[in-house]
Amino acid sequence: MTIVEEKKELRRLIRQRKKELPNEVRLLQSEAVFKLLEQEPAFVEASCVMAYWSLSDELETHRFVEKWYKTKKVLLPLVVGSNLELRQYTGPDSMVVGPSYGILEPANGPVASLSEVDFVVVPGVAFDLQLNRMGRGGGYYDKTLAETRAFKAGVCLGIQVVDKVPTEPFDIKVDKLFYTQS
Repeated sequence: MTIVEEKKELRRLIRQRKKELPNEVRLLQSEAVFKLLEQEPAFVEASCVMAYWSLSDELETHRFVEKWYKTKKVLLPLVVGSNLELRQYTGPDSMVVGPSYGILEPANGPVASLSEVDFVVVPGVAFDLQLNRMGRGGGYYDKTLAETRAFKAGVCLGIQVVDKVPTEPFDIKVDKLFYTQS
């Protein structure tokens, strides 16, 4: 099997696992993961955090973003062409459905620079304990993560941690993985 085929099969497996996971468990794990992340010294010291607005099947990030946007600068990504653009989150009223993938994103405001970011909350379809990450296949995060020295915190549900993520040379590892099984 090629790496592309392995990634496709792993994405299918994780999609199935997510379908079988009760929403209450997803929300409890999300809360536990962010409690761990908030204790990370790199997060405590960060003044500018790049996060993401989660989809309904992902580790829930909305409460984390809401909790921190008034005390830290929180940037959310927008898909623009083949890249991610960053805009500051200023509250729930600023969010609109984006044109690229139907994901909620900040509607307006200046584009922020990746150089401002101290800490990145990194989503993924799957992670392994060697800190490898596999995304949805667009390469948006790999391109962005390759351009920053910010602390890269992978976050996921316990069902998204696998023995080995198939990797290619352009895949960027995270600095630390935050997840919980309970």
